[in-house]
Amino acid sequence: MSIKGYETKCHCGTVKVAIFNQPEFMQDCNCGLCSKSGGVWGYFKPSEVEIEGDTGSYTRSDYPQPAVEIHFCKNCGSTTHWILTKEHVASVGSNDQMGVNMKLFDSDDLTGIELRFPDGKNWTGEAEFGFRRQAVILGEDFTL
Repeated sequence: MSIKGYETKCHCGTVKVAIFNQPEFMQDCNCGLCSKSGGVWGYFKPSEVEIEGDTGSYTRSDYPQPAVEIHFCKNCGSTTHWILTKEHVASVGSNDQMGVNMKLFDSDDLTGIELRFPDGKNWTGEAEFGFRRQAVILGEDFTL
């Protein structure tokens, strides 16, 4: 992997993920997709992330125009990242964001990052996210 900084892998080691820097913040969303896929998301530009290994993907079918495609290891099932769907990119005109499942990283690599708790379960899509509770800074008192 050419990106240096923080590297991790899925449970079985088949899929490797590398990021250059820590994310600005992470989100532990409670919507059905995020909670069932087990992701705590750090946000990056696609050029800031390197994925190595074969992944499967899932795009939700309960939304008329889903925004993200979740990726996971085909061998062990670990959720690794998400990318924007082609339809979403076409509708917004850019592909400038992806999410990486930060639960894959060692907790020492996450020290100092703000963890937010958006209420995606009750989000209507019409305004900004509400939050279930106050954000925390990861460190000695709180880890993933």
